[in-house]
Amino acid sequence: MRRYCLVLIAALCLILAGTGQPVQADQNQVITVGSKIDTEGSLLGQMILVMLEKNGLAVEDRTEFGPTPIVRKAIMAGEIDIYPEYTGNGAFFFSGQDSGIWKNHEQAYARVKALDYKHNKLVWLTPAPADNTWALAVREDFAQKADLKTLGDLARYVNQGGSIKLAACEEFVTREDALPAFEKAYNFSIPDRDMIVFSGCNTAQTEKAAARGTSGVNTAMAFGTDGALSALGLRVLKDTQGVQPVYAPTPVIREEVLQARPQIQEILAPVFKTLTQQTLQNLNSQIAIGGRNPRDVAEEYLQENGFL
Repeated sequence: MRRYCLVLIAALCLILAGTGQPVQADQNQVITVGSKIDTEGSLLGQMILVMLEKNGLAVEDRTEFGPTPIVRKAIMAGEIDIYPEYTGNGAFFFSGQDSGIWKNHEQAYARVKALDYKHNKLVWLTPAPADNTWALAVREDFAQKADLKTLGDLARYVNQGGSIKLAACEEFVTREDALPAFEKAYNFSIPDRDMIVFSGCNTAQTEKAAARGTSGVNTAMAFGTDGALSALGLRVLKDTQGVQPVYAPTPVIREEVLQARPQIQEILAPVFKTLTQQTLQNLNSQIAIGGRNPRDVAEEYLQENGFL
């Protein structure tokens, strides 16, 4: 009879998995940790993975899973259980909100936390104080020659017929709150022929392309916490109009998983509270420029700061 019941349970699990509905978590379930495929995504994903693992929780590594839309679909389908996300993406996930909210660290966190729980039963844990916002960076020699310090300067240069070649990812050039928002606010446009578009939003690729002048690239999509910028001789152009939201890194977890393992909140909160802008720039640089493995960088940081 016991064997028969186990067969029925296994069959039921297969049926539930086939419907695409998330299977309920329990105390013995392996926690699947995901992340996006950029440098910081892999770093933060490994921090989450290592902290859960070292605190006795069974984990599966699905970091560097894909770009934002793919990772979001995965967590809502129960394919992954937790991953690092950014508060500013609330403006992308939930339309019709006051745009000003997303430019305030505390308000953006509170709003996306409430909306994501209401609509998707996803829980936003403790955020980091850093802001990993979208940015545009140019080669230092190009910036000096064209007198570029701000995005307004770049718009002037483009509108006067200046030559620009941008390396970016598909998400950056198509999302309304990314490059299109910059172009609208500063009244300029970069034609498709003047872009090299990568499939994944890994700024290590875009910034290296600009630094090396690959195929004439002189401008790169960048993130606010990138550590490679100064080392590669790139200058971030100031967003004087405050176009971009605040992108505070935050672990996001499925409610069922957190209910089964409530200690996850206490495990991760102290770590993310220490992740300032300068800290993430330094850690990201070790991966993007130093070529170190993201897990090694994560473990070293966690050990040096007494979390392990």
